[in-house]
Amino acid sequence: MCIFASFAGLLFGYDSGYIASVLGMTEFKHTYGDVNTGTYTTSEKSLIVAILSCGTFFGALISATLADRFGRRTIIIAGCVVFVVGVTVQLAQTTITALVIGRLIAGLGVGFVSVTNILYLSEISPRNVRGAIVSCYQFAITIGIMLASCVGYATSKRTDTAAFRIPISIQFFFATVLIIGLLMLPESPRFFVKQGRLDKAMKALARVRGQSWESEYVLHELAEIQANYEYEKQLGEVTWLGCFSGGVMKSNSNARKVFIGTAIQMFQQFTGINFIFYYNTTFFQQVGIQNAFLISMITTIVNVVSTPVSFYTIERLGRRPLLIYGALAMVVCEFVVAIVGTVLPNSNTANYVLIVFVCLYVFFFASTWGPAAWVLIGEIFQLPIRSKGVALSTASNWFWNCIIAVITPYMVEGTNNPDGTNLSNGLGVKVFFVWGALCFACVIFAYFCVPETKGLTLEQVDRMMEEVSARRSGAWRARENWARNLSDAAAA
Repeated sequence: MCIFASFAGLLFGYDSGYIASVLGMTEFKHTYGDVNTGTYTTSEKSLIVAILSCGTFFGALISATLADRFGRRTIIIAGCVVFVVGVTVQLAQTTITALVIGRLIAGLGVGFVSVTNILYLSEISPRNVRGAIVSCYQFAITIGIMLASCVGYATSKRTDTAAFRIPISIQFFFATVLIIGLLMLPESPRFFVKQGRLDKAMKALARVRGQSWESEYVLHELAEIQANYEYEKQLGEVTWLGCFSGGVMKSNSNARKVFIGTAIQMFQQFTGINFIFYYNTTFFQQVGIQNAFLISMITTIVNVVSTPVSFYTIERLGRRPLLIYGALAMVVCEFVVAIVGTVLPNSNTANYVLIVFVCLYVFFFASTWGPAAWVLIGEIFQLPIRSKGVALSTASNWFWNCIIAVITPYMVEGTNNPDGTNLSNGLGVKVFFVWGALCFACVIFAYFCVPETKGLTLEQVDRMMEEVSARRSGAWRARENWARNLSDAAAA
């Protein structure tokens, strides 16, 4: 059930990934660019890429209220329908206006799907494999990005509009499959608890746990969910403004949790990964790499095969170590690319180093920050603010995604006129100095702010954050496990 629900990530990943190949296609440039030069301005390029993130930002915020009112599964399906409308608009006309409006609407649908799917996965997963299962969502995203790159590579040589229409239209298939599959999956039991429908919560929980609804395991977990929710409900309904109450420095305040959730998604974008997946083809063309479409496809394949590493490490090593050491590894890779590219510009050596270390950089991201950030935002929020907290965190991801998508072409390429002439020069490969410095900031943030949530129920996470700081959270978990094991041994 969880793996199939993660299929939503494939929709998300493909929609984010196809634009990288499409922007580099000769036929796309001739259709959407200047009729004489076959080019488009830097501002048009950044708008085409960034508008999806803009739509997703608003979709993420809207989905929180809808998910609490109508259910997680229902809103994921609704998001797919909105997404299909957006794809239809993109295909209706071959103008930049239609493409931008279509990607904006599709972004709204992706926002619905991404937020609600994280809620759904985190709420139906057993605690001992929750990190691995939510990581499947990131894995599906990487598969979607890879498939988009493969399709783009296969159609890039076509000399008609099918070169870019085929990659866009394939999204219909993914949305349809997800809608059909979700109709057969149960609703989140925690949503039913929040609605006061305990009979339905028990049946849904029994189904996702593979147990009889009368089993002691199901009854105990349902009682824990209900008791925790009843306690939190006594504190009153949490409004959007209430999500920022308590102050960032207070141990278990809503504001602290929202800060961690929104900041971790911001720093995920600050790693620079979407520079690679949005602009890899055009960037590789700019620095003179041959077969830019092929190299771009290779980076997406590395992304896919690296992500399953996290299925094991995120439960074995925990969330904090992945974030800290993963960011350190990315710092090294990005500085190597920047230094060699600066010292030996326009050389084969620099290009080889770029390809190798970009692939290593993608490996470290895909096995650490890629999945761990999504896992954490699904774990740190208590039930009364879970929908709103995940929505704010995801909106942060897409807000910074949009900002980076807008400014990256100017940072890397400078600005140009519609006739292709440059107005200013960009950083080129030196942009990796920027990403490296931001990755080091990711290390500092993860060390001081991110708690360890491995092996805890969603209710225990709330208690842990109330009692200890992020740096001591791993020891708290160890004591909890020790006490539980001692109790089990005494009972035996």
